[in-house]
Amino acid sequence: MISKKYRTAFTAAVIVPGLMLGACSKKDDEAVSSTTEGGAAAVAGSITISGSSTVEPITALVAETFMADNDSVEISVDGPGTGDGFKLFCEGETDISNASRPIKAEEAEACEAAGVEFIELKVAIDGLSVIAPESNTLECLSFADLYALIGPESEGFSNWTDAQALATELGSDTTFPDQNLVITAPGTESGTYDSFVELVIEKAGEARIEAGKITEDEVAAARADYSASPDDNAIIEGVATDPGGLGWVGFAFADQADGVRLMPIAAEAGGDCVEPTAETIQDGSYPIARDLFIYVNKAKAEENASLSGFVDFYLDGLDGFVEEADYVPLKDGADTVTVWADRMVGTREG
Repeated sequence: MISKKYRTAFTAAVIVPGLMLGACSKKDDEAVSSTTEGGAAAVAGSITISGSSTVEPITALVAETFMADNDSVEISVDGPGTGDGFKLFCEGETDISNASRPIKAEEAEACEAAGVEFIELKVAIDGLSVIAPESNTLECLSFADLYALIGPESEGFSNWTDAQALATELGSDTTFPDQNLVITAPGTESGTYDSFVELVIEKAGEARIEAGKITEDEVAAARADYSASPDDNAIIEGVATDPGGLGWVGFAFADQADGVRLMPIAAEAGGDCVEPTAETIQDGSYPIARDLFIYVNKAKAEENASLSGFVDFYLDGLDGFVEEADYVPLKDGADTVTVWADRMVGTREG
């Protein structure tokens, strides 16, 4: 798998079949460098992509493959996080924003205020893997366990056993080890953080809200006293090297890692435990799965033939790129193809 640290400027070219020079904008006219014998125009330009570190390996692989065949479009790809990526995207600084969660309402409003129309394209599925060192012998962790260990009410817990009473109150029968609790996980700028909070912490916290133990605002966050990192590889290393380590990253990173266990997860205390695998993530039986996206600036795609050609290339080989990057393909990518072909703007999520 391509490392999330992958950040470089690619050089690639897009061959756009049937591109009529008379229909090009001024920007496109200036970009046209040659015309092939078959009537297709070779275009040159630049594409700037930022956002999710989780989606970055897929997009970087597409860009690298794009570069291998061509040589006149410069593409930069980096992964500061979904939230930071949307800030740049809605300011018009990037052409594509990788995202490990759907765009939030306030982010969409920022795009609208700036006049940025976007096309939302679902590209893959990923599971959030809860990881512990290989020495951890627990057979399963439930959402209740994870809330007790990582949720907002666990702030200050420094030993796994500190979370025992809260987990038991939430219906768990797990017996935690007498071991220092050291959490290393994504920071709040990360879509992987947002997804974990939404899929696990908020769901497990519903009973605490009903009991008056915590407010809705408080449950919309993990505990603040943990070691946060934007680097998935650093998170894995931090968990692997501490006997009491605990954290979460995307399945594609965890599945390739040494020194950590991918913990089986149960949505309900006492419920079925499911291991994260490509099969359980795709069929929905693994309870912490999420869709991955790219967001394309519609106006820039219309102005920049290299950008629209890159997205065509991305979607034409989507399943192959996703699998090669060790992610899980969509069950059916037809909707994604239709959204792009019709240039449908806005979000269809949430």
